[in-house]
Amino acid sequence: MNNHKRFKKSRLLRIKMMKLLYQYDFYSNNLKKISQEKLQSDFEKIIMKLPFIDEIIINNLYNYKLNRLNKVDKAIIRLATFELLENKTPYALIIDEAVELTKQFCNLHNEKQHKFNNKLLDKIHKQLEIKETTKETF
Repeated sequence: MNNHKRFKKSRLLRIKMMKLLYQYDFYSNNLKKISQEKLQSDFEKIIMKLPFIDEIIINNLYNYKLNRLNKVDKAIIRLATFELLENKTPYALIIDEAVELTKQFCNLHNEKQHKFNNKLLDKIHKQLEIKETTKETF
């Protein structure tokens, strides 16, 4: 599979996952059965780690509360934070994809929201990178 097709498939999976996380905020345990195995597996991993993911997000919000984020942004940020924790994809690509999802799915017609998400995810990445570096040192 060439890089373009793999990139497009990854983006479609991210969009589906972001939508699932959005729905989860409303319906929790009443989601319809998820059809794709990879999506199901990753969704379950995210939900299991959700308290930890939310804690990371909260620790990086400045003068802001998690419940103030709109549900679409929260889903995008949760997904990106999970991907940053998994450390399987370059962080710049994860953040760029999150910004693109924000531009595509958030209804603000200015650049504030995607800049906010970009800055927040960059802070989260730096925090995780520091923890990883510290862990490797000892």
